[in-house]
Amino acid sequence: MKFTFCTLERPEQILTEKADALVIPLSEGGVREDVLLPLLDGLLGGSVRQAIEDEQFTGKVTQSLTLHTLGKLGATRLSLLGIGSKPSGVLLADVRTWTARAVRGAFVKAKRLVLCLGGVPADQAAAVGQAVVEGALLSTYQFDKYLSGERKRRTAIEEVVVFLPSGVSTEAAAIGGERGRIVSGGVMLARDLVNEQPTEMCPRRLAAVATQMAEQLGMGCSVLGVKECEELGMGMLLGVGRGSLEEPRFIHLTYRPKAPPRRKVALVGKSVTFDSGGLSIKTTEGMLWMKMDMGGGAAVLGAIQAIAQLGCPDEVHVLLAAAENMPSGNAYKLGDVLRSMSGKTVEINNTDAEGRLTLGDALTYAVEKLGVDEIIDLATLTGSSMVALGNHTGALFSNSDSLATRILDASQVGGDDMWRMPLRDRLFDSLKSDIADMKNSGDRYGGSISAALFLREFVGDKSWAHIDMAGPVHAEKDFGHVTKGASGFGVATLVELLSPRQ
Repeated sequence: MKFTFCTLERPEQILTEKADALVIPLSEGGVREDVLLPLLDGLLGGSVRQAIEDEQFTGKVTQSLTLHTLGKLGATRLSLLGIGSKPSGVLLADVRTWTARAVRGAFVKAKRLVLCLGGVPADQAAAVGQAVVEGALLSTYQFDKYLSGERKRRTAIEEVVVFLPSGVSTEAAAIGGERGRIVSGGVMLARDLVNEQPTEMCPRRLAAVATQMAEQLGMGCSVLGVKECEELGMGMLLGVGRGSLEEPRFIHLTYRPKAPPRRKVALVGKSVTFDSGGLSIKTTEGMLWMKMDMGGGAAVLGAIQAIAQLGCPDEVHVLLAAAENMPSGNAYKLGDVLRSMSGKTVEINNTDAEGRLTLGDALTYAVEKLGVDEIIDLATLTGSSMVALGNHTGALFSNSDSLATRILDASQVGGDDMWRMPLRDRLFDSLKSDIADMKNSGDRYGGSISAALFLREFVGDKSWAHIDMAGPVHAEKDFGHVTKGASGFGVATLVELLSPRQ
């Protein structure tokens, strides 16, 4: 998909621009104030105003209106896109959503789409360029590897032309657009990995993807098998993976900047490539989407792919403790005691609380072997986070106010909805064990908090944040730039956090 950025020096320019669709976002109130509408209405014989009145179009965010221009404009169709309340300064997330709606509406029919964006401040040219590209590319994403015939749909859109207000730098917008293309590539990689069937996307295959990426982008990569994990004492990771014919893998990617690093950061992604629940087996309904239980691992891989291309002042380590959680005669059992890499012992009272076990060993590796300054883990960890926050919001826990604030700020730009949750020490009582240092599962109430408290036991005094993304890892339907299926949640936030726009 090609992107062209132009400035609108005179309103009349838009009238002759050749396109299959001309899209004009209008806020509530913008229907009366927009300078283009009188020109368009005049050329179309009053049909624009008439359609606005007939359809009661007021610019609400749920509204859109399309008219055929009958050859009286350069564009074949004119679409008015309601965007709700007039934004106070154009925000990256707003433009991303507007573009996604415009492109999705023209998905099959239009080859050349023109988007006219007004009210863009000059200092936001690059951000707007990035948002346009992300909105267009991510909203047209499809995982169609296993589809055939007519179900293998492709968008017809070949070019998106964006008109910006006079004085806004098209060069800066184009530079931002290239960043958007790289970020979108990371998000789509994460979506591909999570959407893939679990027999294909096993620990072995996930390790192969990471190895190939490292070779292409000049990063370091090491993959540890069972023997090496045993030598490191990763009893929790090995315990979880023991029931599967697919052996666990511990994957470590390293990005190093050219200059001396500002700090060392670890990105840890839960990478349970399929979660049956183990001997605490899930129902069919509960197991149906458990190929997505490696969404955290996919997110950190997608993020490091983009970060390596954009550059980053930090040394970044990506860690994936990959395993399948399966029931078998060799599976770990209720009542077993697993010894972690840190030396802490854990009594198993629920084999379906496995993600915190694999993450615990990965967190210990980051602290003891790498000596990182900050750790961020992403995990589809608990159904409790979904009970608390719904399907669209990630739960953020952190022992550092500074790190939590930086992540939340980055998520606003990245378009990943997050909400900070409390770490209540009293809930750790539910993890106390009579025969080990702790149990792996606490009470059902406050389950996402007790899971985060379990993870905190393995980070020592390091600045740490945990993002429980069980809800937003998967979308039930298209919404904005997110498409049905795997969402790629977390990728854009991590990229914005570690490779901020200049």
